[in-house]
Amino acid sequence: MFHHVDHPIIRERLTQIRSVDSETPAFRHALHDVARLMCFSVTADLETETTEVETPLKKTEGHTLSRPVVLVPILRAGVGMMQGFAEILTEASVGYIGLYRDEETHQPHAYYCKLPDHTAASDVILIDPMLATGGSAADAADELKKAGATRIRFACLIAAPEGVSAFEERHPDIPIYAAALDEKLNENAYIVPGLGDAGDRYFGT
Repeated sequence: MFHHVDHPIIRERLTQIRSVDSETPAFRHALHDVARLMCFSVTADLETETTEVETPLKKTEGHTLSRPVVLVPILRAGVGMMQGFAEILTEASVGYIGLYRDEETHQPHAYYCKLPDHTAASDVILIDPMLATGGSAADAADELKKAGATRIRFACLIAAPEGVSAFEERHPDIPIYAAALDEKLNENAYIVPGLGDAGDRYFGT
């Protein structure tokens, strides 16, 4: 299921992110802001358990998360977006999945996967700024499922309709959260209008 995460500040920051005039510092700052704001929607249905907490005045009912949270950015561009989530979910563990795209075939290739031991028992948030062809995100989800994860959600900044369809075909059980659904992919499998290469713009390369 696709979820459009809409908010006035997300729309404003996304405009900064898209702009060709935004230098690396401005791009990074705006991306962190969007990720922090998206975190609330992405985690809105996490389950909690009641617990007792003592305030300076009396004991009262509190809440704790039912399961650990694991953030899994897809290297390398996912790292920038992950930071915003980690600033809210300070207790979360972090795993990494490394994929690169063949520039001729546009197919993803895995080169690294390191996940926490408790991934299978956790709520997992897979993170990548761009959902273009959907191949990288779907392959990363495959790796998470191999590790035993059953409660997975995917968060991205911008999605293309082609990527959403491809991802949902392979993983209909994983909800997709995006700040924008763009028009299409071009002949080079880049999202249009998009923002260019998220990794290059975030890391200044």
